[in-house]
Amino acid sequence: MHTLPPFNSKTVPVIVITHVDQAVPMAHALLAGGIDVMEITLRHPAGLAAIEAVAKAVPAMCVGAGTVTTRDDVARVVDVGATFALSPGMTDSLVQAVQDAKLPFVPGVMTPGEVMRARDFGYGLVKLFPASQAGGLGMLKAMGGPLSDMRFCPTGGVSLANMNDFLALPNVAMVGGSWLTPANVVAAAAASSLSALASAALASASAAAAAAAAAASSCARKAAVTSASDLRRLAMDMALV
Repeated sequence: MHTLPPFNSKTVPVIVITHVDQAVPMAHALLAGGIDVMEITLRHPAGLAAIEAVAKAVPAMCVGAGTVTTRDDVARVVDVGATFALSPGMTDSLVQAVQDAKLPFVPGVMTPGEVMRARDFGYGLVKLFPASQAGGLGMLKAMGGPLSDMRFCPTGGVSLANMNDFLALPNVAMVGGSWLTPANVVAAAAASSLSALASAALASASAAAAAAAAAASSCARKAAVTSASDLRRLAMDMALV
């Protein structure tokens, strides 16, 4: 119930579509750039039709509904084929609606108390929103200690310039942002520009993942060396007894 449908991208484009005919070309452009997930928000009336269009025409794209804030929103996005939903917040009635609909859901949080409440509802992944106003990297690092079992999708203030700082944190599963689909590029239907932005985000995330893996490997080697050294010292100490 709380598991998202499978996708590979660590960056989730947050998209406001104003004309339904923008949706399918945008989905193809993002896929061409290596992004296989999109959050189409309900901030514009065209959002529902756009979700439906992508769900029907681009099965390789994992299309989620954003700005889902009411029980009625849940019913509408399920009807048009959204595979998951995200919200800027979380209420009892909203959680009940998504659970009744068996719709995978990422609730929005801003404080440790809200994170704990989301966990009580059974959610292990939450959307820190708006991330920059909520404390950004500092807040995520601070919550990593007492709430180490929770994972986050920071959204709001995340960009190509700082996304890797967020993705480097062990409690960040993915990031969301509108920089991947700027309004002027969407309006111009510039598919090549969208693909280029998606490719840049993918390359950046891949580089960050490789750097993190290298750092983890280095730490493991150092730990092994330290452990071996400790064992040698222990053996020498025992020989002297």
